[in-house]
Amino acid sequence: MQEDSGPARALDPASPDPAQWPVGRLLSAASRRVERDWNAHLANWDLNHASLPVLAHLQRGPMSQRELAAACGVTEQTTSRVLARMERTGYVTRSPHPDDRRRHVIAITDAGRQAFIVSADRDLAENLVTRDLTAEQAEQLRRLLAVVALPDPARRTTD
Repeated sequence: MQEDSGPARALDPASPDPAQWPVGRLLSAASRRVERDWNAHLANWDLNHASLPVLAHLQRGPMSQRELAAACGVTEQTTSRVLARMERTGYVTRSPHPDDRRRHVIAITDAGRQAFIVSADRDLAENLVTRDLTAEQAEQLRRLLAVVALPDPARRTTD
């Protein structure tokens, strides 16, 4: 019987060295680090990783809470909590839907639009993730993450 000496055998999920961790743990740890750094940046405007996409979607125009939740890929309950905070900061308004009083229309305010513009700096966001990578490595990471992020594994390619 031949002993397997492939890379999976050498990985140690309990190791303090991230190079020894399985890919899932690496991705999770990287994601948490980036989220902490990004949230620290966004806190300057009383925003976080959950509220910024709300402002991004509302740039296109008012939406119902249900539409906003679907666009952000979260539940209406989560959206409701995010919107409550954003309403208190003056970044969004909630008003009754003109045709259905049970629904609300969410709109971005001028303050919300300004906070989005200054907080969503793409270069800063990219640098939070790729600060120690070469341009080539950063592009390779982008391509690989795009593949991993696809919901349908049958569509995955690395070309």
